Amino acid sequence: MPDNKQQQGGGAGGGLKKVARDVFAGTCGGIVVTLVGQPFDTVKVRLQTQPPGKQIYNGPIDCVRKTIQWEGPTGLYKGVSSPLAGQMFHRAAMFAAFGYAKRWISTNPDGTTRPLTAADLYKAGAITGFTASFTEGPIDFYKSQVQYQIIKTQTDSAYKPAFTSVFQCVRQTLSINGVKGPFQGLGATILRNVPANSVYLGSFEFLKMKWAAAKGISTAELPALNVLAAAGTGGLLYWSSIYPIDVIKSAMQTDSINPAERQYANSIAAAKALWKDGGIRRFYKGFTPCIARAAPANAFMLYTVDKITTLIPVQG
Repeated sequence: MPDNKQQQGGGAGGGLKKVARDVFAGTCGGIVVTLVGQPFDTVKVRLQTQPPGKQIYNGPIDCVRKTIQWEGPTGLYKGVSSPLAGQMFHRAAMFAAFGYAKRWISTNPDGTTRPLTAADLYKAGAITGFTASFTEGPIDFYKSQVQYQIIKTQTDSAYKPAFTSVFQCVRQTLSINGVKGPFQGLGATILRNVPANSVYLGSFEFLKMKWAAAKGISTAELPALNVLAAAGTGGLLYWSSIYPIDVIKSAMQTDSINPAERQYANSIAAAKALWKDGGIRRFYKGFTPCIARAAPANAFMLYTVDKITTLIPVQG
């Protein structure tokens, strides 16, 4: 949290050091959130995208059981190379953007700084959400495409997977759609990420600020339990506030890579088709594993980022 010093912001050197610290903290956070959350995410995507009338999973537990039965325990980490490498890059960019957004908002026109308000924290989260969409979108797209292969295989005995790895998916996507290929479903990703990250990161920082004030200490001195609770709450608020939009995003990102074969022309068309498939309940498929993942994965991820940021102070 910037203090209210009536001085210049510390120069480019201090700013670059802060960005480097945020990048490192975000990279470590990306590793943690992937290792903790990937099995939950695999189940979520498979429940979200299995076709109506040809359901092969009766719920989260059945999905876990069948995944292990058909693919072994590593099936829960199907497509993990994309999110692991991608999440490191994405979270690095995300927390660099969040740190920069907070510093930008707290800087007055004359170069002095002011304390961030609650509204500022939520605003910084929204800015971060928009920025992060351009790194998270391609990561989620490739991961979802690979995860969806098993569903197609199980529901259509004549189907032959178009690719069996993330790298094959990347090559095929680029050969068909060029550089636009990885951004399939980008509009839905932005529509999800802006409000979601506003609530997520804003609530995390706001709760830390309130709890620290109540204890008469700085946020850096908060006990681990408080930081974990603030992070877990942020994760729960993220998913509970925008889950139907995530279902739309998943539908678009698991649609055909070939534009001529796609079911959904845009987010509105996808929403209408999903509603026709099952009404409001269709927009909450996979919600249970998602919300079960939200607290632990985000708690440990944000705690990791917060702790590293605290342990590496940067002057200026």
